[in-house]
Amino acid sequence: MTHRICKAGRIGLVAAFAALGMGMAAIVAQAAGYPDKPIEMTVLFGSGSGADLTARILADGMSKRLKVAVPVVNRTGGGGAVGYSYVKDRPADGYTIVWNSDSVATAYHRGNMPFNYTAFTSIARVSLEVPALAVRSDSPWHTLKDLMQAAKKSPNTIKVGISGIGSFTHLASAALFATGGAEIRYIPYGEGQATVELLGGRIDAALQWPSVFKSNVDAGTLRILCVTSAGRIELLPKVPTAKEQGYDVDYVIWRGIAGPKGMPSQVVATLEKAIRETVESPEFKDAGVKLGFTPAYLPSHAFGELVARTDHEDAEIMQRLELSKQ
Repeated sequence: MTHRICKAGRIGLVAAFAALGMGMAAIVAQAAGYPDKPIEMTVLFGSGSGADLTARILADGMSKRLKVAVPVVNRTGGGGAVGYSYVKDRPADGYTIVWNSDSVATAYHRGNMPFNYTAFTSIARVSLEVPALAVRSDSPWHTLKDLMQAAKKSPNTIKVGISGIGSFTHLASAALFATGGAEIRYIPYGEGQATVELLGGRIDAALQWPSVFKSNVDAGTLRILCVTSAGRIELLPKVPTAKEQGYDVDYVIWRGIAGPKGMPSQVVATLEKAIRETVESPEFKDAGVKLGFTPAYLPSHAFGELVARTDHEDAEIMQRLELSKQ
C-alpha cells in the first residue's frame, strides 16, 4: 500500500512539473510574436491624479511604438497593495504590467501585502518626482533654516501636512527634518487636501509635489522653502535644494514599469525599447515640465538594483517612525 501511494505521488509530481514546463514553454513561444494583443497597465492611484496622468502619457507613447493598445486600469487601495496583488498573480507573458513606485516597498513594510519587490520583474524606470516644502507667504519662515530652528525650539508643535501616514511625502518629510534634528507633528490628508489646509492656516507647512503648489506660488499665497532632490528642478528653478541650505538629504520618488516575476527576457527587451523611446521623446519631456516630473529612463537591470536599494532605505525610515510591520 505504501509503495502504491509513493508511486502515485511521484506520478502526480511529474505531472505537475510537466504542466509547469508546458506553461513556461507556451509563454516563451508567445514571446516570439510579442506583442499581438493589448497590454494592460495597472495604475495604483485614482484617475486624474498626477501619477495617473503621467502613466496615460507613457501608455500612449508605448502604444504607438508597440502597435497595440495599452489601456490603463486604475486599481486603488491599500497603498498600492490592491494593484500589486492583481498584477503579481497574472501570467508573466508581458500583457499585464504595473505603473510602480516606492509604494511597492511601503505597502509591504506596512503589512498591507505579504510579498515585496522580489515578486515582480523590474522592466524600466521612467521618471523621478521631487517633493517640495511650502509655507504660507505670510509665514515668518523665509528659509528652511528658519523653519528648522523654530521646530527645534518648540519640538512637536509645528504641524506639517503630508499625503498620509507611511506615504512617500511622510518618509521624505521624516528624512528632511531628521537631518536638522527637528521633531515635527505630521498631519495626514487625502490627495490635494494638504494645500487647502495650509492656505486655511490649519497647518504650518506642507510637503507635497511641486505641481500642487505652483498656482498658489504664482499667485503669491505660498512660499516654497526647498526641494528634497540633489539638484534644483525645472518647474521651480529659483527654489534651492535642502542640500544647498546645509541639510544633507536627497529623497525623490521614482516611477517605472514592472510585471509579474519570470517574464521572458525577449518580452522585457521589447518593453524596454518602447519605454526608452517614449521617455526620450520631446512630447514626454514637455509633459514632464507641465506635470512636474523629470524623465529618467533606466533599463531593467539597473532599475531592479534601484528598487532593491529603495526597499532597504524605506524600511529603515519606517522602522524609525515605528511604521514597519515586517
